[in-house]
Order: sequence, then C-alpha cells, then structure tokens
Amino acid sequence: MKYLTALLLLLALARPLLAATIEEATASYRSKDYATARAIAEELAKSGNRRAMTLLGRLYLNGTGVERDEGAATAWFARAADAGEPEAQFNMGLLSSGAYGNPPDWIDAARWFRKSAEQGYAAAQGRLGVLYLEGNGVAKNPVTAGQWLARAAAAGDADAMLDYGVLVFRGEGVKRNEKIGAQWLLIAARRGNVIAQNRVARLFAFGKGVAADPVEALKWNLLASRSGRPDPELDTLLNRLGKAQKAEAQTRADAFKPEVPGE
Repeated sequence: MKYLTALLLLLALARPLLAATIEEATASYRSKDYATARAIAEELAKSGNRRAMTLLGRLYLNGTGVERDEGAATAWFARAADAGEPEAQFNMGLLSSGAYGNPPDWIDAARWFRKSAEQGYAAAQGRLGVLYLEGNGVAKNPVTAGQWLARAAAAGDADAMLDYGVLVFRGEGVKRNEKIGAQWLLIAARRGNVIAQNRVARLFAFGKGVAADPVEALKWNLLASRSGRPDPELDTLLNRLGKAQKAEAQTRADAFKPEVPGE
C-alpha cells in the first residue's frame, strides 16, 4: 500500500511537467527559475521540440541552472539549427563568429546567419548585414549590407538601427540623408544602445541631422558615460554649460528609461 501511494504521488508530481509547454519553460527562464526551465525543456526536447533544444543550449552556454558547458550548448543549438530553428541558427552563427571567445570561422558564421536571416530573425539579419559591411565570410558589399540592416532595423533590432542609421547618415550603400540617419540613431539610443547614445550626444552637440541642443547633448553623454562609453572631447565641450543647463540635463538623464518594443 505504501508503495502504491508513493507511486501515485510521483505520477501526480510528474503530470504537470509532462503537460508543460515551451511557453511555460520560457516563462520560468525569464523569471530565473532555471531548474524548472531546464526540467521542462529536457522533456520537450526529447520529443523533438526545436525551441526546447534552443533553450537548453542557452542554459548550458550561460551556465544557468546547470554547469556551463559550451560543448553541450553547441550540441543542442546544432540539433535545433539543423531542424530549422532560427534562434538556434543565430546562436550557431554567434559561436562561429567568435562571440564567445572561439577563433572565428566567418564563412560558417555567414552561413548560419543567412539561414536565420532568411526566416526573418532580426538579430541575424543585422549580423549578416555587418558581415557584408566588413567583408567577413562574404564579399564586402555595402549595398547588400544596407538591405539586410534596413530589414533588421525595421524589425526593431537596436544594434541594426545604429548601424543602419550610420549608413544612411554617411550615405554608404544607401541614399544619404542626415536627418533620417539621425532619427534611426535616436531610436536606437532610446532603446538603450550605448554607442547610439554617444553618437546622438554628438549630433545634438554639433547640430548634425538634428537641431543643436546642448542640454540634450549632455543628457545623452551622461547616459553613455554611465554605461561605459565616455567621451572626453564631449565632456570638455559640454562642461562649459551653465549650472541650470547641467541640472536640467542631469534630471533628464536620471528620468531616462530604455524604451521596450510593444510597450
């Protein structure tokens, strides 16, 4: 009787796990309940769920809920990527590009980024655009770079917004338009991209693509500096502002919160 009771208890505990979905695993991951995320993902991965395999790869790569194991992470990403999962293909591209300290294999990185990008994965579109911009793994082509970066930027990728904005501002591979380029940089800055914040600070300081506004320039310079992107030249220039202007810029910087898409 005790054995039967224990067996029924185990079955009752197991039932929710077996019925759990990838959405629940993802929610657990986001709430930092990595043990639950891993348990659910492992069960789903056994049945061939590509998103679960990708989540397991992320857990092993970051060492969250499990001991960090890049080999295991790569294996899970590879299984999901070969099955056509765009996020896993993107991560394979990152691994091949040396993003995690490995020697880069640019041709392989381009191959994986392209597979993911062609499925509409914005981050991969942006990375592929940068490869074309720099000529890594593909023939250098600023026009093709601009096309991929435009798609990624339109899909909301903040890094691509920065890169595309720079291209438009300078007229590299795309039609030159300083005002539109500045707007892309400003959107990226509002999303929290620190390099864009530094660029926007300079635009407001020198009146390039936007009306000159030293207070806005100082605000963005303060935000970029806080995030590890100091600019001594701007510091010197903006230090000439009056106390009231500096106080206003500080207030704006303190009130800043990165925009979240969809909110």
